Amino acid sequence: MENDKKGFREKKRVLFFGLPWTFTWYIIGEELLTVKRGLLKTVEDDCYMYKVQDVKMTTTLAERIFGLSTVICYTGDTTDPQISLTHIKNAREIKSFILEASEEARRRRRTMNTLDIGTIEGDDL
Repeated sequence: MENDKKGFREKKRVLFFGLPWTFTWYIIGEELLTVKRGLLKTVEDDCYMYKVQDVKMTTTLAERIFGLSTVICYTGDTTDPQISLTHIKNAREIKSFILEASEEARRRRRTMNTLDIGTIEGDDL
């Protein structure tokens, strides 16, 4: 994992021994979360940090054995409402960074994260 004060760069790992033999990169910056996949055909998907609404970290028994975890980001992005950073090292720090960076990005853009709970129609007030 590469870590600087502007973000993280992590590679998806194979669950067996936690070796980075896959062709998936996660680049987590202060403004953007990028997932790059593929060897011959590459796909790059971006999500602005201000769209990240919630973050969850899960760890299976096999992941715990090899020091890995999965971070799941729930976003307001239309192409990827759920972005999974699968089998990564230092997931707790990455999760904390994403939470802080997304909150800061919302403050800079002056946006709010709200939940639609429905509306009351008519004179039922």
